Amino acid sequence: RILLKLSGEALTGSKDYGIDYKTVHRISDEIVNVHKNGLEICIVVGGGNIFRGVAGGIDANIERSTADGIGMLATIMNALALQSAIERSGDVATRVLSAVPMQTICEQYIRRRAIRHLEKGRIVIFAAGTGNPYFTTDTAASLRAAEMNCNAIFKGTKVDGVYDSDPDKNLNAKKYDKLTYEQVITKKLKIMDASAIALARENGIPIVVFSILDSGTFVDVANGKGNYSIIDRGES
Repeated sequence: RILLKLSGEALTGSKDYGIDYKTVHRISDEIVNVHKNGLEICIVVGGGNIFRGVAGGIDANIERSTADGIGMLATIMNALALQSAIERSGDVATRVLSAVPMQTICEQYIRRRAIRHLEKGRIVIFAAGTGNPYFTTDTAASLRAAEMNCNAIFKGTKVDGVYDSDPDKNLNAKKYDKLTYEQVITKKLKIMDASAIALARENGIPIVVFSILDSGTFVDVANGKGNYSIIDRGES
């Protein structure tokens, strides 16, 4: 059982903002392929392609809690789009579970219900983060992975792993193939926020970082192939 963390920006494709459905369908095809290979999959999706809580709130002079609430609604929009695309990609049932009650369009998050969906072979998409302001969807990913007893978190990003600096800005950026949770925190590597890393560490959940922008990478990485970085306790 794995949790796939997708940023909202991963759904923009070649657009500047919003949802690029060609990209969404390509990602959905890969999710279905991995699921059909026998893995139980749950997903946490961000909302940065529509509205960013912190940055969006500052730009629009919106109070932080309200801005984060808008960001939660953006994640629900992305989750519904992803649900539709996954179900069109293959004969796979999905459920969107929102931490913010939205009974007319999706189910409310209940831990036991979510686990039951996974046991029945459904793909579960968690929306609205943790349901609270001041927490990122990265933290929500670690929280849901712990609650679902996931074996790993797969974080799909714009780059093929963890680097010591932004590889788009620094051609000499060093890629790490393997890191410990402590190294990520002490080196201040901004692949996930510190609370998300700490929560994964406390529950011993490895984090696999890979590029979701390249076609076929999720399938490869789920099979232990391709380019990626792994974050764990470093015991082996």
